[in-house]
Amino acid sequence: MFRFTHPNNGNRRNLWAASILLLAPLTASAEPSLTFVSWGGAYTRSQMLAFVQPFEKLHNMDINVLDYNGGLDELRRQSRSLNVKWDVIDMEPADALRGCREGLLLALDPKMLAASDGTSAADDFLPGSIQRCAIGTVVWSTVVAYDSDRFKHGLAPSTLHDFFDVKKFPGARGLRRTPKGNLEWALLSDGVKPGHVYPMLETEQGLTRAFSILDKLKPNIVWWDSGNQPPQLLKNRRVVMTSAYSGRIYNAMAENNPRLRMLWDHQIWNFDLLAIPKYSRHQQQALAFVRFATASPQLAEQARHIPYGPVRESALQRIDPALRRYLPTTPDNFRNAMQINAAWWSQHYKAINARFQQWLQRPVGVPRRLPH
Repeated sequence: MFRFTHPNNGNRRNLWAASILLLAPLTASAEPSLTFVSWGGAYTRSQMLAFVQPFEKLHNMDINVLDYNGGLDELRRQSRSLNVKWDVIDMEPADALRGCREGLLLALDPKMLAASDGTSAADDFLPGSIQRCAIGTVVWSTVVAYDSDRFKHGLAPSTLHDFFDVKKFPGARGLRRTPKGNLEWALLSDGVKPGHVYPMLETEQGLTRAFSILDKLKPNIVWWDSGNQPPQLLKNRRVVMTSAYSGRIYNAMAENNPRLRMLWDHQIWNFDLLAIPKYSRHQQQALAFVRFATASPQLAEQARHIPYGPVRESALQRIDPALRRYLPTTPDNFRNAMQINAAWWSQHYKAINARFQQWLQRPVGVPRRLPH
């Protein structure tokens, strides 16, 4: 059976060789356990039920499951020390692109992903969800969530702009501690069209505008780091609204808080991917695990446990229509959605995050010094 462990910090070869390893028979009973790294909470639970436990049973092996908060720092440390302990990592696209470019991740062969009916991966997977070093799994979405009990007399938020309007809707706001998504939301709330957001963020004027909007909200912000925190912030009444992963809010609604609501207006969406460290000690098992986890039956099963949209069309067709209305990609929900531009963030993240970290440290009300 699986076992959960946690890292000490408290927490988000080539193609030919990869193909040979993938085709080799598994002898899991003679091998150490795989280590799978993901984001924790309801999301990891959906993975456990959809493909971790079934893979353990199929191959008679144990899988260690670790939680993390994303990023590449720990993988870089393991790689530098030649002591890579992770075997499969659930990643955001920007991290997967950077990790591949830095030589931290194993290149993968898309031929291993053909659908059971012979459909090619290119025709079955969402465009962009197959990278050189990572394979997509589910579409997830960041939305605004709130507790309807906190808004009486019919006055409740209905747009992204309402999230930033602390005069009309007083109270604390939850935001993930990252520039990604927050800068886009700041500009979108200020009337910038989705197609203009990234060109604007490439200019000093655009960045200044985005940070100025966040400046106004900053006294009200409660920062969160892991996906299980926003439902708790709402439950504990620490915030009146929060950014949150839609699947986490749906699960909280279904399990213990039917008063929670989601705003799909200008949802920020992206997909997660599975990647294998280049120097994983168990590449044979890791490749088999990735192929199994990204197969249509497993992706459809995961959606039944958390309403994130599978990246494969063949998986989507397996999902009950009654559930599809809770998926980020349902037409009504997707009307004015914006995708995170992973390639853009891969190029600009380091510089913008440095600026964001400085902004975090600046006391509220202290003017920001612009670069010369």
